[in-house]
Amino acid sequence: MVRCIDYLYERNSMNTGYLEVKHTTSLQGTVDLIGAKNAVLVIMASLLLTTGKSKLYNVPASADVEHMIKLLQHLGADIHFWVQDHILEVDTTSVNKWRVHADIMKKMRASILVMGPLLARFGRAEVAVPGGCVLGERPIDYHLSNFVKMGVVIDEQAEFLHARADQLHAKKLVLEYPSVGATENCMMAACLTRGTTRIVNAALEPEVLDLITVLKKMGAHIVIEAPATILIEGVETLCPIEHSIIPDRLEAGALLIAAAATGGSIYLPQAPAYVMEVFLLKLEQMGHSIEIGAGDTGVRLKACHAPRAVSFKTGPYPSFPTDLQAPMMALQCTASGTSIIQETVFENRLLHVRELQKMGAQIRVEHNTAVITGVDQLYGAQVIATDIRASCALVVAGLMAQGMTVITGLHHWRRGYDMLEQKLAHIGASIAIREGEVPATVYGAPNNVAPVIRA
Repeated sequence: MVRCIDYLYERNSMNTGYLEVKHTTSLQGTVDLIGAKNAVLVIMASLLLTTGKSKLYNVPASADVEHMIKLLQHLGADIHFWVQDHILEVDTTSVNKWRVHADIMKKMRASILVMGPLLARFGRAEVAVPGGCVLGERPIDYHLSNFVKMGVVIDEQAEFLHARADQLHAKKLVLEYPSVGATENCMMAACLTRGTTRIVNAALEPEVLDLITVLKKMGAHIVIEAPATILIEGVETLCPIEHSIIPDRLEAGALLIAAAATGGSIYLPQAPAYVMEVFLLKLEQMGHSIEIGAGDTGVRLKACHAPRAVSFKTGPYPSFPTDLQAPMMALQCTASGTSIIQETVFENRLLHVRELQKMGAQIRVEHNTAVITGVDQLYGAQVIATDIRASCALVVAGLMAQGMTVITGLHHWRRGYDMLEQKLAHIGASIAIREGEVPATVYGAPNNVAPVIRA
């Protein structure tokens, strides 16, 4: 372990602290994007399929990356992370374990993604049921049932999974739902499995495609067929690689929403517009001006001053991404008219509604649907981030709100974003992380905040 990793641990292990956000107008500037968190975590796990030294570029220094570093080190990997340069070097030569302790697994749900590589490498994997954001069930049944089809015997004892296979078998795997994690896990296991594995109804998110790019660099034989089918021809060995992580479309979305919320103008030269089409369409329908660069890369937004309400439904790619639902809802709180947002991916991804209501938002929840009636003004309040994307939503609301907003649950923000508060501050946002406990101060939320209404 090198000093730069020690720094990352120190920064992200702070249990106290909060975000302080003040009303801001007209964010202006150009911002570079970091690599996608949802891509780098599974790519880090995939390195367990190789023996040797790999190097990843454009790696975010988020708390979730820290957790995956700790997990891989626990399994025996030697890791150096140059935080400022966003370069991660992982040497898997000495990996000799297949059991992951529960305290590591409970940090994030992405930790389940080591199961496929460990089964492929050792024929064994012992992992706890993973933790992470409280977004609902997000069952790992899709992972486990397909591992069983591949010949894996799984014994669950006290929330600990003991998986073993004398030999993995190539099979046709049909996913009931296009789960990103299950697609990735099964695909990684199949890369070292003799024969042809076919994954039907596979997830084809940009982050899955980035993983496929990495696996092909390693020497895997993978073909994508319509409709949503991935074919993997198993090989004997895979080789270490070098790879630059794709830009984070979710960070891009957060920055565009923040600029729109403040009536500003922003340019993101690396924004992958070609995988953000539905999201960008909704911003245009609100009245914001969107310009896309050559090759569908790079996005410039100029905010309108009388945004209109829009409605949408989340779903698997290429539908509106569930990870941008919460910050988009915050933006809708002051739009003219009524917005209807239907969340179809995670049943508990409307927990931020109550926090937005504390700030004066008019939102009614009916099962998995939120009905937002635009108001003239939000008000600063003390609120709680309930998950990663909720923390972003509350930052957006705080930028629009009169007065000061204090956001606790800082660990969620640190898990999902690499210094995003600094990027926002650089283009004019009044935002800062404060260490310690929240002062005993009243932040002026209105007294007539409506309760969460459920049908």
